[in-house]
Amino acid sequence: MALPREAPPGLSGRATATGRCDRMNSYGDQQSPRARARVPGPPAAAPDDEPSSPRFSDEGRPAPDAYRRPAGGRATVGGSAPRGSASVGSASVGGRASVGNGPGPGGAGRAPVGAGNASVGGRAAVGGRAAVGAPPAPPGYPGHGGTGGRASVARAAVRPVSPAVGGGPGLDGPDGPGKRGSAAKILNKAAKKRRRANILTAAAAVLVILLGAGVVGGTYFFDDVALPSPKTEDQSNVILDAKGNTLAKLGDQNRTVVPQAKINMVVQHAVAAAEDKNFYTHNGIDMKGIIRAAWNNFSGGDTQGASTITQQYARHAADLKDISYNRKLREAVIARKLESTYSKNQIMGFYLNYIYLGEGRYGIEAAAQGYFGKSVLTPAGSKNAITPYEAAVLASIIKQPEPTATHGGFDPNYNLPDAKDRWEYTLSNMLEMNWISQAEYDARKYPEVKKPSTGKCTTCAAGKPVGMIMRHVTAELRSMGITEQEQQRGGLTITTTIDPEVQKAAEEAGSRNSKKSAMHGRPKTYQAAVIGIDPSNGRVLGYYGGDDPDGIDYGGYLNGEGSGFSGSGQSPGSTFKLYTLAAGLKEDISFKTTWDGTKKRPDGTKINNAGADDNSVCDGKIKYCDLETATIRSYNFPFFWITHEIGMQKVIQAAKDAGIEHLVNNDGKMINLDDTDDATWEKNFSDEVGFGQFRIIPLEHAEGVATIVNGGVRHEAHFVKTVKRVDEKTGKLVAYKSEKLDGKRVFPADEMSNLDGVLAKYPAHAKNTLRNGRQAIAKSGTWEYDDGKDKHVGSGDTWFVGGIPQLAATVWVGGAKNKVELREAGGGDMFGSGTPAQIWEDFLNAVTKALNMKQESFPDRVETGDPNSKYANGQPPPPPPADPQPDQQNPGCQLFPRLCQNNDGGNNNGNNNGNNNGNDNGNNNGNGNNNGNNNGNGNNNGGDNGNNNGGDNGGDNNGGVTTFPTLPNNRGSDSGGGGGEAVQSPGG
Repeated sequence: MALPREAPPGLSGRATATGRCDRMNSYGDQQSPRARARVPGPPAAAPDDEPSSPRFSDEGRPAPDAYRRPAGGRATVGGSAPRGSASVGSASVGGRASVGNGPGPGGAGRAPVGAGNASVGGRAAVGGRAAVGAPPAPPGYPGHGGTGGRASVARAAVRPVSPAVGGGPGLDGPDGPGKRGSAAKILNKAAKKRRRANILTAAAAVLVILLGAGVVGGTYFFDDVALPSPKTEDQSNVILDAKGNTLAKLGDQNRTVVPQAKINMVVQHAVAAAEDKNFYTHNGIDMKGIIRAAWNNFSGGDTQGASTITQQYARHAADLKDISYNRKLREAVIARKLESTYSKNQIMGFYLNYIYLGEGRYGIEAAAQGYFGKSVLTPAGSKNAITPYEAAVLASIIKQPEPTATHGGFDPNYNLPDAKDRWEYTLSNMLEMNWISQAEYDARKYPEVKKPSTGKCTTCAAGKPVGMIMRHVTAELRSMGITEQEQQRGGLTITTTIDPEVQKAAEEAGSRNSKKSAMHGRPKTYQAAVIGIDPSNGRVLGYYGGDDPDGIDYGGYLNGEGSGFSGSGQSPGSTFKLYTLAAGLKEDISFKTTWDGTKKRPDGTKINNAGADDNSVCDGKIKYCDLETATIRSYNFPFFWITHEIGMQKVIQAAKDAGIEHLVNNDGKMINLDDTDDATWEKNFSDEVGFGQFRIIPLEHAEGVATIVNGGVRHEAHFVKTVKRVDEKTGKLVAYKSEKLDGKRVFPADEMSNLDGVLAKYPAHAKNTLRNGRQAIAKSGTWEYDDGKDKHVGSGDTWFVGGIPQLAATVWVGGAKNKVELREAGGGDMFGSGTPAQIWEDFLNAVTKALNMKQESFPDRVETGDPNSKYANGQPPPPPPADPQPDQQNPGCQLFPRLCQNNDGGNNNGNNNGNNNGNDNGNNNGNGNNNGNNNGNGNNNGGDNGNNNGGDNGGDNNGGVTTFPTLPNNRGSDSGGGGGEAVQSPGG
């Protein structure tokens, strides 16, 4: 993930007496394109056509006059004899030239010329004899008798004589200290010798450099320097959410490699104008620049480099880091070989893709996007193309992209005055080289540059919970065949499945830091995970696995590299019953089957049932509880016996089919279900798997839940939608890898409609219905945990899972790092139907509102299975109670017992019988409503005289009983009893 860029620190290397830096600055860093060609010496302003390097900080700089003292590899005009060495390779020209050592006790020695070795840097044999005088050493300075060191540039040794200066002791050369001499006699002569030595030294250095690059082309040294292959520049990988917002840029370098042929020529010309205006005409080495730099370096002037664009790239490609003339010579040789192997345009392309341009931007494309929001690939003259003035700004930054302790650099955001001066210089060179017209030059105006990034990215994942998905993205890229090396090279644009609205809802619902969350204010030892998956395709739309993106991933338990698990999941409790039910439905078990809750396990232990007392289980029907009721009320005993009867392997297979890939046994060992078989499962698990004893990974459980929500069609949960990469020929992003959306039916549709039909009753049971009456399916789960502090056994893992047709939602709440006994805010035990259910409800309500989701319903329920399944073990229910006996005190009841039944025409059940049978018995109604008034048999009013209400004499129209008076037992009951029955009367 991309991190906020830190301000570049000042260089703090310590300059030593040998002119080297004990601690390398970014110049010597092989990854730092800021490194520029420098030779040892004080950082002084280089000529405008020469690139500079980062400079020493004030802390690491020697005293102002230190560079006039003896220092490694450099002889100053009229001065001391430096010591140390700086070598630039070796090449044999032939012959030996030896120039005498410093004077011994008797004075200056003379070097015989012939076959001798003497070095100015490197080894270049020069035939003949020569004696070269040296400037006098200052009195009292201890050291060698001459320059003492070797400034090697090819293979010729020049070791000048250093006669002693009168008045002080001579240098301690190889032959001993020089004698005192007369200063008056030799001062004038010494001055002449100094001038002559410096001229000869500078000329020799220039000659050797030229020889090393040109004449010595066929020698050992030239052949020994290998031509490196062009570097494949590392790029960043851009991670986007499903809406195209940037989540992260992964990789050490923010770079986008682009093809040279597509880069706007005005950009290429601007870079050449700023860095190497003769780039298109020289052969890789700028001779004039070398001569000028060498003269200044050896004569005590401003220390300079002489690197062309080709040499700069050669240094980068060959990974040359040391600061020495040896490196310069190798750089020159490689530059020549590059020029003879590649075209100018190719070399320019290599260079433009590698250079560093400040603010964390590598390569010209990243710089153009960062400073101007434009692409260098846009053709000149087109809308939003880079202008010559913008190109000059970019090119001017290359010299020193970032500020140091001694110079503000040329980034206009940090040092606008110097940036403008450099910009003027670049445009002037562009005009001189006819790369812009006079009119364009005259119309110049410094362009507006985008402000530097504050490091804050409103959509970026760095430091945010969404950053947790990066490890999942990395793992998926590997599974898609994108190797670790390819990921490191970068250049990939990865679009994820994460929907910003769903992600926001997941974080707000699950994070303790969100005031909207049911977790807000809970102890820090509590942790939640929230996962939302589109069940129709497996895309993970929202993922909350913790607040720290670099911490424990409570949703997937992947390690930071995405290469393996860093934890072992959580016990799913009753939510695992979804898979037990799926397996049972496949075995033709009906939800109407009954199960005996009093039956003990084969080992004699009792099966607990959600903490319920046996007398209350299934409303007192514990011995013949139906499976549907047991599912909604989370009783365990039917699920143990289903697993026991059909075999645990079938339950585990159903879980695997749905999406569970790993189960953890009681010893904490994670079993990969894809790589193991029934025998392994039987060894590691037990029938308790049927009600969720064994730990699982929440993300895998979320995939399984999505399969149930989707009616039995499984789609693998995934985070990556598409992967694109830059086409090397066009520079455009092209499709590379893509998600696989093919689903697989793993459970029959009718069985899933049956299961979903039962689960649809659960939200109302748990009092977690969704807004606007939206239909949902759900199941809670709780697994107990005893912390050992008291006799109370609490909850350790709590779940609420389910969803709507468009979104499957899985919520877990448990202990952070370690298990704890979970309690609600009021102090009671936490269950899945508590805080997890509230998080689930809040999450789905927020998503449906934010995305304005249409209300969709699950398919109509189709009841499947055999109510009399051979696997069910419920006892037969008791017979219904018998009808009460007739009242023996009523003589009418003894003669006509059917008239004495208490249940004749009540509200509930009497209507059916009265309506059908009462037609003959009074007013053709026989409804027996409420009190049976005027309707049917046994009216409350049926007095002795009938009164047309079923009395003695009034049976003509009302079907009343003609013989007997009031029958007080025949009143219409509100409850309807057993279903009142109209009595046919003799006169009906």
